[in-house]
Amino acid sequence: MRNWLISLLINTIALMVVAGYFDGFHIENIGAALLASVLLSLFNLFLKPLLIILTLPVTIVSLGLFLIVINAALLSLTAELMGDSFNIDSFGMALLASIIISLLNMFLTNFIYEPLKKRRKRK
Repeated sequence: MRNWLISLLINTIALMVVAGYFDGFHIENIGAALLASVLLSLFNLFLKPLLIILTLPVTIVSLGLFLIVINAALLSLTAELMGDSFNIDSFGMALLASIIISLLNMFLTNFIYEPLKKRRKRK
């Protein structure tokens, strides 16, 4: 449970960072970012595996790059469900945002959360 909450926090931070840098990606406030993070994590848990199986031939031919399109589609679906509190102007912006969010998640997890977790276990 604790790891899921930390991953939600990391994803919320990544969404807020992307919203701060791009005009085509707007999140109203931190509450909306947290709700979007919860929705996105639920979509990644339930919809993403189904989408990966359905698009497996395309994913294999593209050497896995089609997963970025799946991530962008799930991000766009999240924005549609959130209404006015979370807007993405275009699918191209969703593609760019999904790449940056993935990189930020990887950076925050590997270089901040994991070292802190290892340090806590040593003490």
